[in-house]
Amino acid sequence: MHGQAGRNGVAVLSRMQLTDVACGFADDPVPEQARVLSVTGGGMRVVNVYVVNGREVGTPEYELKLRWLDAFTTWLRNTNQAASPLLVVGDFNIAPDDRDVYDPDAWRGRNLCSEPERRRVRALLHWGLTDLGRAGHPGPGPYTFWDYRQGAFHRGWGLRIDLALATAPVAARYAACTVDRDERKPTAGEGRPSDHAPLIITLTADGR
Repeated sequence: MHGQAGRNGVAVLSRMQLTDVACGFADDPVPEQARVLSVTGGGMRVVNVYVVNGREVGTPEYELKLRWLDAFTTWLRNTNQAASPLLVVGDFNIAPDDRDVYDPDAWRGRNLCSEPERRRVRALLHWGLTDLGRAGHPGPGPYTFWDYRQGAFHRGWGLRIDLALATAPVAARYAACTVDRDERKPTAGEGRPSDHAPLIITLTADGR
């Protein structure tokens, strides 16, 4: 676990032995914030991320988000090979394209859906990552986030901002992708649910 109470945090829970555990990344613009945790298990490197939110386009927070994404992408490319088993997962705070937004026109150009943010996600895909959440799902959705306000969940006002990006050796093992919407319902779980629902990626053991 790598976290800050009440603020940022990432964690990995595994039934298998984990090695090469590392917190953060080189040249992080905000190294004091707990946003990246990397581990190796089962012959696969997993990088768990919580991308800077960005608040609103044009604000200092938004510019920080873009710098953070650039620094993270550079670090990821410098420390990993696109031909090696790698899975990058987490809350990206970016809806990659219009299929990932319940109302693309209303969200166009706004934080979470702006072109500069989406361009950063495309850079990761062009490097060699596959969006497993999109595999087998032409869209719209599957959404993973619904705001607490205005009954967004029950109205279907969702966004797909939680991503699982994999290199080819991992993508070849893809079997299924689901979103556990029940965990987002107000009556599920202990206390108030998260505004995110779990994204569940199933991989085969041998790639067949």
